[in-house]
Amino acid sequence: MRTFVLFSLVALAICAKTMAEEGEVTPLQTIAQTTYGFGCDFLKTVAKTNNGNLITSPLSAQVILAMTYFGAGGNTATQMRSSLHMPVDDQRSQNGFKELITTLNNVNSVTLHLANKMFVRDGFTVAPAFKAITANHFLSECQSLNFADSAASAGTINAWCEEKTNNRIKDVIKPDSLTSDTAMVLVNAVYFKGEWDRKFNVENTQDRPFHVDEHTTKNVPTMYIKHNFRYGNIPDLDAKFLEIPYKGKEMSMVIILPNTINGLSQVTERLGSVDMPQLLKRSWASPVEVYLPKFKFETSLDLKETLEQMGMVDMFSNAANFSGISDIPLKVSKVIQKAFIEVNEEGSEAAAVTAVLILPGSSAPLPVLPPNIISVDKPFYYFIYHRIFKLPLFAGLVYDLPENDE
Repeated sequence: MRTFVLFSLVALAICAKTMAEEGEVTPLQTIAQTTYGFGCDFLKTVAKTNNGNLITSPLSAQVILAMTYFGAGGNTATQMRSSLHMPVDDQRSQNGFKELITTLNNVNSVTLHLANKMFVRDGFTVAPAFKAITANHFLSECQSLNFADSAASAGTINAWCEEKTNNRIKDVIKPDSLTSDTAMVLVNAVYFKGEWDRKFNVENTQDRPFHVDEHTTKNVPTMYIKHNFRYGNIPDLDAKFLEIPYKGKEMSMVIILPNTINGLSQVTERLGSVDMPQLLKRSWASPVEVYLPKFKFETSLDLKETLEQMGMVDMFSNAANFSGISDIPLKVSKVIQKAFIEVNEEGSEAAAVTAVLILPGSSAPLPVLPPNIISVDKPFYYFIYHRIFKLPLFAGLVYDLPENDE
């Protein structure tokens, strides 16, 4: 079997846009709904095999895997469609991804870019139908590379990734990941940068206790603000939520804070059973004092085991069916994601790269907390959220923080 490589690259800087009108469910809204469900499953599964702080981009992973799905057939396609939470109507999905990419590339009040690219081995013929789907619906360009020169090819791919993530994501592809058998590499890149709608005052940032666990407490740089934010209880998770909008209010960061120091694993496991978009929609802004630690870290993930646990098994085996890409048997050899996030007084920035290498072969109002202090002083869950389409771009976990921000 020949192989091909799939990459997904995401960078994020936070801000927002105006609200869209409600109406008939569009292909874009359909895809956004699938991304929320996939994102919950994705992070829950990733967390099982990756301890500690985590930043991921479910959107990046879904986009690049969906792009690959449209070249799959048989049981491989069935497994991928189910795991990605995609509708049976492929045309609706394709239209939805095109609308999604176009919409995210045209938001106001933020710097937001989403791009796809297909790197193909010299002499490898891609099926015209698949090439048309990637170009027309995923807006993907195509470039030929000599994968036998693995160092040069990796350098070209990594340079594209760096450019599309404002130099936040580097060295995603190692030269030894590419061989003369590699047929293609598919890459998705997302970059988002924005400011808080109401910035934290730097002068109010002070060291405050953060309880890593029941036995370990650190003093970490913690921001403070008093303002009206959406917040409330999530009884099913034994947790609270807080939504902090970015400039323009189209994007926000949602914090889910367990009520107990050791409650984050329960939140991660059960989040998919809670309709967070509805909870956010039914909540309203109330006065709250917020203490939020600054954080900055990077995560590198090998997603093969995660995706297999989610049901995408055949695509990694000799049973893989990617007949929509080529008559030559193909299989995925590796899926990688590399992501970065920084949260400070100004706002947030995040980036991620996901790579797949394919080788031959109720209506009641939500109870609102009384005027309160929300101190994010223990391990918590967070996600960067498109408020109009209820779409998580990034999601992650914070378990531990350094005692300074160096």
